[in-house]
Amino acid sequence: MARSGSDGVTGAGRGRGRRRKSHRIGVLATAVIVAGVAVPVTSATAATSAAVRTLDNASRSSRGVTATKINVVFPVSNLTTLSSNFGFAGDAEFAAQNKAIHTYVNAVNAHGGINGRKINPIIVSFDPTNEAGMRALCKQWTEGSPAVFAVVDGLGSWTGDNELCITQEGHTPFIGQWTTTTNWTKLGAPYLWWTGPDQASILATLVAWAKGAHLIGGNRKLGIVAGDRASDQKALKSYLLPDLKRAGISAAMVETIPANPSDTASTGSAAPLIVQHLQAAGINSVIPLMPFNALFPYLQAEAQQNYYPKLLLSDYEGSINVTLGLIPTPYEKELNGQEGITAETLGGVDGPPSLVGKGGYDAGVANCDKIWHAANPKPISGQTLIHGEAPSPYIEEQGPTAGWCQGIDLFATAAKKAGRNLTRRSFVEAMAGIKNYTGTYSPTLSYGPGKFAGPDDYQVVQLHNNVPPSSACALTYQKITQGTCWRVIQSWKPLVTS
Repeated sequence: MARSGSDGVTGAGRGRGRRRKSHRIGVLATAVIVAGVAVPVTSATAATSAAVRTLDNASRSSRGVTATKINVVFPVSNLTTLSSNFGFAGDAEFAAQNKAIHTYVNAVNAHGGINGRKINPIIVSFDPTNEAGMRALCKQWTEGSPAVFAVVDGLGSWTGDNELCITQEGHTPFIGQWTTTTNWTKLGAPYLWWTGPDQASILATLVAWAKGAHLIGGNRKLGIVAGDRASDQKALKSYLLPDLKRAGISAAMVETIPANPSDTASTGSAAPLIVQHLQAAGINSVIPLMPFNALFPYLQAEAQQNYYPKLLLSDYEGSINVTLGLIPTPYEKELNGQEGITAETLGGVDGPPSLVGKGGYDAGVANCDKIWHAANPKPISGQTLIHGEAPSPYIEEQGPTAGWCQGIDLFATAAKKAGRNLTRRSFVEAMAGIKNYTGTYSPTLSYGPGKFAGPDDYQVVQLHNNVPPSSACALTYQKITQGTCWRVIQSWKPLVTS
């Protein structure tokens, strides 16, 4: 089945079709900024890393809960200052995030709220480049006034050590889309819950899929380009290399690239040398283990040296997601036809199955779209329209609206399950009992006492430039041919446990 999505690009991350999902590049740029300085705990948190909290000793505090309301923070990243630096376009839905949060909170409150209480949304705009400012906000939410019961991040903008500030230090429940490897949730347990996949499982699955597809092993020569950030090195040394060793592959060539956004000059200088080393060694398969700000100059170096290895893409730093925005311009030769694994519903079309057929909304997004239009009957303003078509009345399948819908509804589901006596302990116990929850970015989410990342399944998709137009990319609901899409190569299978 070739479920296809995306609407093509004209330039890096710019939409050529109806609505390119450029907000995901923006969110990943945020993660680059924050995770770039995040390490798997500094000395302040390392001292308690061995004492991982469990559900049994979670706090019984009801801080942030009154007789009539539950205070919940919704952090919204201000990416205006970043867009010019990272080259991602504006997104109509990104500008409508406050409206999305109010829409889905109001929907919960209008139907009885949380066991008689209403969610009181505290929407906070923050600068993802200001680490001190983010930590100050964390301390205000977890220790200051007004008291906050939980923090919900629908898009994955609140990242890195800032997640641990809220959970490990602040003992406050946090639901978020940004993820890294398992050690993070161990440190934040039992308050840190991810709607995105555990990257340890993503890397283990990537290795299993690549070996089964004969893209590594045998006569293939494997290279890994890993960022120099602590988080990338942890993923490399504690997860990816052991996964490869278990698969019988121990001769991978590892190259390290400067990956902090402040290292722009160093990254640009290192990328050509890395490509030169890989090409000289005859490497024909490469795993990128780096953020977008390092991946872009690496691809530029590939182009300059006419080097076109098989890239093994994945959800790690969103390489399978953001790269679609780089074809056909500027990196069609480097990226067109490349494949990777994802726990997200990449390859879908923005519209209900009744209208677009295969590739239409999954059940979770369809419900979010229904709620949205009940409250907001007019199309979102500011859409990119170049075919003369009318603005779309449908929310983006992988857009900000669907992300906030999922985060808010998941919080409400757990809080209701916790009962009238809502405390941190009753909430995390309820989260651990959620199974087969219908998600949006991923089809289903399941949690457990030791399982803090929701997605259980993955699919394999291929980046496809749909020129000349073909049926490889599904038509939009308006029957417009899509310029680029993710083609589904393999349908859903269970993620491999690292």
